[in-house]
Order: sequence, then C-alpha cells, then structure tokens
Amino acid sequence: MLLKTCSPGNAMPKGNIASPVPETTTRNQLKEITQMKKVGIIRCQQTEDMCPGTTDFKAATQGTLAFEETGPVDIVGFVSCGGCPGKRAISRAKIMVDRGAEAIVFTSCISKGNPIGYPCPHYANMRDAIIKKIGPDVQIIEYTH
Repeated sequence: MLLKTCSPGNAMPKGNIASPVPETTTRNQLKEITQMKKVGIIRCQQTEDMCPGTTDFKAATQGTLAFEETGPVDIVGFVSCGGCPGKRAISRAKIMVDRGAEAIVFTSCISKGNPIGYPCPHYANMRDAIIKKIGPDVQIIEYTH
C-alpha cells in the first residue's frame, strides 16, 4: 500500500507528515475508511500468556468473522477483563466508550473459551453489568472469531 508522504516533489500543507490513505483510494473507499465503527475489545486475563490476540486483531481490521456485519473496525482499546470475576471489565468498557468506542467486543476466549475450550463462567454477569453501565446505545459483539 502506497502512502502519500511529504517530500520535495509532493508538498503538503504544513503539519501533515503523512496520509494513511493510499493514493489509489476511491471516494467510496475513503467514505468507508472514515466511517469505520470504533470498538473496544475486552479479553480474558487468564489467556494472555497463551494468546497475543492476533486473530482478534486480524478479524477486526479485515472485517471478517464476528465483524462481517460492521466491516473493518477501528480499535480504540484492547484490554483484559482484569481477572476473575471480571469486575474491572465494567469500568474498562466505560473508559473505552468515553474514548469513542461505539461497540464493546468480547473476545472469543471469554465467550467461547478459545483456545482452551473453557468459556468464562462469569461472562453473562460481566456482559450484563457492562450493558447496564454503558447503556443500550452501545453495541455489544459477543465474540471475535
């Protein structure tokens, strides 16, 4: 992907050092890029040493799997639940919403038990408490992959 950069032959207004938009981007593609949904992702603290979140990031940025409905998303935060029973996830979700998240996403390690095959026994309570805290206008996505 080519990026527009500031160079002697390609002068840009002062203050712009690079554009993250490829030179070949069409107007429709630009509209899609600027209207990406912003999400905050919550993961299981106990699986952090087994999973770096690679598949979560890939699905989110490519708009696949759980993100097929939203398309590619802009990740504003990637945090752990804070450990069992997940009480810290509530305030962390609120912080991400305050920082622009339009949806809160639970990683598959919490809701489905990937990669160890053991879903979080506190998931439903954590999800319900987050919904109560952030309100019904913020979308909840219950898995990533």
